[in-house]
Amino acid sequence: MPHPRVVLRPTDADTPRTVEQALRDRFAAVRAELGLDGPYPADALAEAERVAAEAPRDGRPDETDVPYVTLDPPGSMDLDQALHIERDGAGHRVRYAIADVPLFVRPGGALDRVTRERGQTVYCPDERVPLHPPVLSEAAASLLPGETRPAFVWDLRLDGDGVLTGSQVRRAMVRSRARLDYAGVQADVDAGTAQEVLVLLREVGERRIAQERARGGASLPMPEQQVSERPDGGFTLEFRPPVASEEWNAQLSLLTGMAAASMMLEGGVGILRTMPAPTDEAVARFRRAARGLRVDWPEGMSYGDLVRGLDRTDPHHLALIHEATSLFRGASYTAFDGEPPAEREHAAVAAPYAHVTAPLRRLVDRFGLVVCEALCRGAEVPAEVRAALPEVPGLMTASDRTARAAERACADATEAAVLSGRVGERFDAVVVDHLEKGMEVQLVDLPVLAKVTGDRAALGSSVSVRLEAADVAAGRVTFVHDR
Repeated sequence: MPHPRVVLRPTDADTPRTVEQALRDRFAAVRAELGLDGPYPADALAEAERVAAEAPRDGRPDETDVPYVTLDPPGSMDLDQALHIERDGAGHRVRYAIADVPLFVRPGGALDRVTRERGQTVYCPDERVPLHPPVLSEAAASLLPGETRPAFVWDLRLDGDGVLTGSQVRRAMVRSRARLDYAGVQADVDAGTAQEVLVLLREVGERRIAQERARGGASLPMPEQQVSERPDGGFTLEFRPPVASEEWNAQLSLLTGMAAASMMLEGGVGILRTMPAPTDEAVARFRRAARGLRVDWPEGMSYGDLVRGLDRTDPHHLALIHEATSLFRGASYTAFDGEPPAEREHAAVAAPYAHVTAPLRRLVDRFGLVVCEALCRGAEVPAEVRAALPEVPGLMTASDRTARAAERACADATEAAVLSGRVGERFDAVVVDHLEKGMEVQLVDLPVLAKVTGDRAALGSSVSVRLEAADVAAGRVTFVHDR
């Protein structure tokens, strides 16, 4: 199957300005429905402007001689992480600088209140609803190139197999040298023209992927449906295939999160990102689905290895990927202070894991960073952080739910816009899931996932579906199985 891409421009003959405006109106309505349409509160904004102007540094060490770079999607301004890698014998020394958001947020202040209410940055195609005001997230606290910034520096040592042999975290001043993006890095690496730090990023990333496989970790290669605004107007809807550099960079974040979880468990205080292992029944059901879809699952191969190798362009594999979501359920945040929790592992990571690498965009990381830094230097975890830990899981669960709802509703509206004017047409599709009253299909020639009413067809089978309605204002399309 292809990875189609659809561009909606206000000047397209088949996408009149009224459709684009209806789409923008729907995005705004989604934010209103989810309570995301209000301005940043004035008292919190004033506090952010004040602390940004003060540019606190608290006498920390100067490590601006380390040539960090950032790696993010093009145009990103809220830069949480900067990396530097060098060889260390047969292994590597990884320094991962994370924006020091706690330095700017006073416990009990207006910023603290609002960020607890918001939980995380929510991304919509036309705008984002930030966790922190842009004066912090895109300026004073962001690790922008050429700017000296306060950061938590994770200093991680890996052996020749990519195994973590030592870790510590400290506060320091850092300066990034360049803002890079995934596609550009991938092109340079593939062409053999990449700078040394990116060559080492690939080495570390590939070794850590091998370690993940050895642990029994798993990642789900779901098709990523992406809606993005175009500089020339309109929107793009596509299934965007990831590039390898994204996975290498993600492995640095996972590495840091695993180091953080180990510190927390050893210190007896912190907040973990946990997920239970799939039940034997779930794995058996998944094995039956693989057999039914004629996907070979060799005896002795873990479900993680099978899922990792599935091909999103193969209709049978695509259906099995959707079935595999049943193995990746129950993720939560687990806070503890004293006795470590009984549930301490994240099954997909196959190790204890904590979120500490995205504090500009996610609330929980702010607290995890402070906990780890205190534990690493043998100091008491601040009382206000300990007091907040029990509250954070509920706040994050609520914000996760809101973010997922916004993403899905905006994608639904964009699908309706793509299909407007095509009511009555038939489309080739592949069945990827069975629903209570029908099935879910992926259209072959458009990046659309759709619910279909009527009779079910076998998972992975090719079907014809007919579009009965496409309502942009409601963010809804209606298909029926066209037998």
